[in-house]
Amino acid sequence: MRVARALVIAGLVLGGLFVAADRLAVGYAEDRIAEKIRSSGHGGADGTEVEIDGFPFLTQAMSHRLDRVEVRLKGVQTTTSDGHRMRISQLDTRFHDVKLSGDYSGGTANRADGTARVTYEDLTKASKSGATVAYGGSPGKVKVTAGVSLLGRTITRSVISTITLVDGDTVRVRADEVPGEGIPGIEEMIREKTDFDRELEGLPAGLTLSSLTSDKDGLALTLTGSRVSLTSS
Repeated sequence: MRVARALVIAGLVLGGLFVAADRLAVGYAEDRIAEKIRSSGHGGADGTEVEIDGFPFLTQAMSHRLDRVEVRLKGVQTTTSDGHRMRISQLDTRFHDVKLSGDYSGGTANRADGTARVTYEDLTKASKSGATVAYGGSPGKVKVTAGVSLLGRTITRSVISTITLVDGDTVRVRADEVPGEGIPGIEEMIREKTDFDRELEGLPAGLTLSSLTSDKDGLALTLTGSRVSLTSS
């Protein structure tokens, strides 16, 4: 009886030590990956969070393969095709079936998917025309407000626009209709202020935009990719 009890206690102690060692190891690996992401230039202004899923971690690490790694970046600055910057407030990426590098500081995922958020404040800054962008009242719609100079006066007008994804990397904003539509010169003048395209460059290598929509908080984008580098996030 005493021997059995001793074996149970020993098993519990060893199990506890294994769990503690496993958690220390996964914490170390998460820190290494986060540091590599920050040094790659994609760490974001507000921080980088890495979470390795699955237990135990040590058995995954021994095979140099992880089931899933989740990376959250905040304040990511992307570059538009004309050299301007567009801020992504949050980028969450899930990496599946990751083959780790030899020093556990990086790896490549067979596939990855994620979501990104762009606030209306940041979209307004990216418009470059002085237009203000806000929620348009339904998914996929935004309200664009801009001032137009006409006969020496500045007239401010708001239009409801549709926001779409073009060619997998370009955010397009187009007014559904504008005041004075059909009058020569007026429509072009208004659309010059309200309509714009912003091609995003500098997203994590291997990830491409697959869809986007709008809600009251801003733009919601979906990203997908295959053979994606874990530390280029």
